[in-house]
Amino acid sequence: MDGSVTVITDPTVSVRVTSTLSSFEVNRRFNRGITIAEFKGKLEMIVGTPAACMDLELFSTSNKFLQKLMDNEALLGFYPVEDDCRIHVTDRSGTRSGEFTDLSKVEKFEISDDAYEKRTDSVRNFKKNMKFGKFNEENRAKEEEALAKKEEEEKAATAAIAVGNRCKVAGQPTKIGTVMFVGMTDFKPGHWVGVKYDEPLGKNDGSVNGKRYFECEPKYGAFVKPLSVTVGDFPEEDYGLDEM
Repeated sequence: MDGSVTVITDPTVSVRVTSTLSSFEVNRRFNRGITIAEFKGKLEMIVGTPAACMDLELFSTSNKFLQKLMDNEALLGFYPVEDDCRIHVTDRSGTRSGEFTDLSKVEKFEISDDAYEKRTDSVRNFKKNMKFGKFNEENRAKEEEALAKKEEEEKAATAAIAVGNRCKVAGQPTKIGTVMFVGMTDFKPGHWVGVKYDEPLGKNDGSVNGKRYFECEPKYGAFVKPLSVTVGDFPEEDYGLDEM
């Protein structure tokens, strides 16, 4: 002994806790003045291992094994614990790994839709009483009316657009191109207009999810809603590609 004394000013220490029962790491702060027996009692609430069935191993901040914590009467601070050290709990109770974290092993409560419908303490019944969401008939009627009106507007706009029309698509920036497709698609419901832009401002090459609707170069094609399309005399700009 060289007579030197190490003074610890912080009575608590931050410890990383791991165990054989879980792949998760938990960080907790403990008082250095508690005994190892008391420390195990606190760990029991964290990892689920009975205090009497756990072995403790102390690792450094770099995960180097230091020693086992075997003396239940010794204080936690008696051991070389420091902030960010790791203490690993080995379970000796026979509990299988993942038993507390594998939700597939948890018994599920199931109820038929008819039985759930009759319950008065359910979330569905609460929403009905409070007229939330789809249970608000007035709001739902308004939403359905607005949706029907928009569909009619889109249908009318679609009728005024033909393949081959030059067009302008609203947005930032405004995009000029040629109509290549008008109609219904498989990727989303409703009416759609396929446009080949004059510049590479699009998102595809005229195909979506493996189905081709028209031909164009990659990044020149796009599908937009009819109401955002204006057809007219929009000549293709000369970008000077033929100039020397």
